[in-house]
Amino acid sequence: MNVTIPQRPWPPLSARLFHFWLRLSRPMTLGMRGVVYDQENHAVFLVRHTYVKGWHFPGGGVEPGESTEAALARELVEEGNIELLARPELKSFHFNRMASNRDHVAVYLITRFRQTHPHVPDREIAEARFFPVDALPAGTSEGTRRRIAEIFEDAPVSDEW
Repeated sequence: MNVTIPQRPWPPLSARLFHFWLRLSRPMTLGMRGVVYDQENHAVFLVRHTYVKGWHFPGGGVEPGESTEAALARELVEEGNIELLARPELKSFHFNRMASNRDHVAVYLITRFRQTHPHVPDREIAEARFFPVDALPAGTSEGTRRRIAEIFEDAPVSDEW
């Protein structure tokens, strides 16, 4: 015997309140980083922030109502004057316990882009430029080095940043 359970147009108030409480009590953060790769020079674009040590891939947080790709495009322009010429390739997704116990980071590879002009230092980015993959600057973050090894040296992909 088949029993059909009618669908309610809205979840019951108790379910809506529970999910609202979950969002407040256990918020998850989502970020993205872009591995902007200059194939001709075998170089990647890195930024040095004014507020955190080391060299990192450009990127940041995904805002409410924004996709990871839209956030990536926005951050690349803000941090490096880099415009996407094609969709980036999602390479990996990582849990970043250094930021919080609910932070996740998507990593995209960008091979088709243009830099409209070099980045001028500002309050957020002290320095931004391309470095050969085999000659990264001193102070390149461990997470950045691991992603480079995963993408360019076929190292196993870690689920942690």
